Amino acid sequence: GLVIGAEGSGLRRLVREGCDFVARLPMARPEAGSFNASVAAGIVLYEIFRQRQARGDST
Repeated sequence: GLVIGAEGSGLRRLVREGCDFVARLPMARPEAGSFNASVAAGIVLYEIFRQRQARGDST
């Protein structure tokens, strides 16, 4: 599954500890704060799709 953290604060410690992998999305302008959670989800899902397409994986 995919877990998206809250804007600004991210994931709670117990949630993070239950994850197999944790990723952060870098901000081009850190002073902007953080991505909206739905925007972050879109970025991550697009990248998953892009990498699967590059491998020829249609699932």
